[in-house]
Amino acid sequence: MPPVLWSFRRCPYAMRARLGLAAAGQPVHLREILLRDKPAAFLAASKSATVPCLDLGREQIDESLDIMLWALAQNDPEALLDMPPLGHELIAECDGPFKQALDRSKYATRYPDSDPQDARSKASAFIAKLEAQIGAGPWLFGTAPKLADLAILPFVRQFAHIDQTWFAAQPWPAVQGWLAAFKAAPRFAAIMQKYPPWQPPEAGHPFPES
Repeated sequence: MPPVLWSFRRCPYAMRARLGLAAAGQPVHLREILLRDKPAAFLAASKSATVPCLDLGREQIDESLDIMLWALAQNDPEALLDMPPLGHELIAECDGPFKQALDRSKYATRYPDSDPQDARSKASAFIAKLEAQIGAGPWLFGTAPKLADLAILPFVRQFAHIDQTWFAAQPWPAVQGWLAAFKAAPRFAAIMQKYPPWQPPEAGHPFPES
């Protein structure tokens, strides 16, 4: 039996996991859940009770980046793992300061002690760093995507969608082109396929689809 991936379509962490699995061609049974109505089987599998969760039977992987790394360790036909140490540093900054600022910008009512404009400025500093890194691009490290591209893009997409008019007006042509190419790619369409919520005793939907 393939592993089970517990997922939620719009979650950027779950997007990241699906991107890694799709790039590796690693078959799983995808089980879409509703975050407001988490199935008992999901809660039994995920110690953190958050998506994504990859259930391998003998172990469970709860962190999205770890799911990507596990999948690409099985098969990495595009050499996504072949990137400089800076790639891992950018992922860490994305998952730390940038995500914190993104949340405080997007979900201002959840953080009443935080200034959303200040948070947007902090998030923008990371986008400016990506802008400089991409340069003539079209990817972070040249002419082909690497792990860092696929790990970071779902969160840049989330930030851009807070206010798309504002984002488009910023002096970030490289990042804007990078994000547009990602959103227009068949891979993104494939990982954003809509599935109905999982119901027992279903195995789940075969993913990635051939």
